[in-house]
Amino acid sequence: MGQAQASAQTKITQPEAILNVDHLTKKFGDLLVLNDISFDVKKGEFLCIVGPTGCGKTTFLNSLTRLYKADDGKILFEGEEIDPQKHDLAYIFQEYSTMEWLNVEENIRFGLKVKGYPKELQNERVEKVIKMVGLDAYRKYYPRQLSASMLQRVVIARGFAVEPKLLLMDEPYGQLDLQLKYKLEDELLNLWQETGTTVIFITHNIEEAVYLSDRILVLTNKPTKVKKEMINNLPRPRKISSDDFINLRNEVTELIKWW
Repeated sequence: MGQAQASAQTKITQPEAILNVDHLTKKFGDLLVLNDISFDVKKGEFLCIVGPTGCGKTTFLNSLTRLYKADDGKILFEGEEIDPQKHDLAYIFQEYSTMEWLNVEENIRFGLKVKGYPKELQNERVEKVIKMVGLDAYRKYYPRQLSASMLQRVVIARGFAVEPKLLLMDEPYGQLDLQLKYKLEDELLNLWQETGTTVIFITHNIEEAVYLSDRILVLTNKPTKVKKEMINNLPRPRKISSDDFINLRNEVTELIKWW
């Protein structure tokens, strides 16, 4: 494949890093979950993180958002200790997080209102993303009237509408069937390329990681370390049937399969 790789024992360093994870360690009682994890994330990068089920991928994201307090190490955002109340972050969870009492347009607008953006800018951002995710005709619908894929489009559009510097996504397509995943992945890539947002995307789906990413971090089982970094230079748009795509997918699969 000719993919650039780096040892898990060496801190991953990239130019123009927006996020620095330095010796992150997290325990729950006597259980060591995250074990001295270090890497950087470049501005505008699409980073996918994969690993065996239960290895601590969600714990890592929750540490970034400070839902969990790290036991050791630092997480720096633009050179400062990360603080979701101060820094420009957005988080898309596994579960649908639409507000049932708001329609599609109002759900997408919600983050913009909370951040106090001017009404004109709110309108501009809402119109931009609602069209990009194909929900213009459904703007007055409420969540109870929408399909699973539409609900996830609303959540993704709301995340991108605020144009965060860093968007964290925790297996957002885990509950959708394969055909819907492919469609939403393409919409996600369009939004990412349009906005330049830095994305950290957690997934257990290796094909999804290869399809989306600029770079893949493969995690070990608990206690979790970075096992391998894999630069993904496959040309976009990517063909899942191509030899290069299949070879990279198989390479990542083997890294997760054998311990």
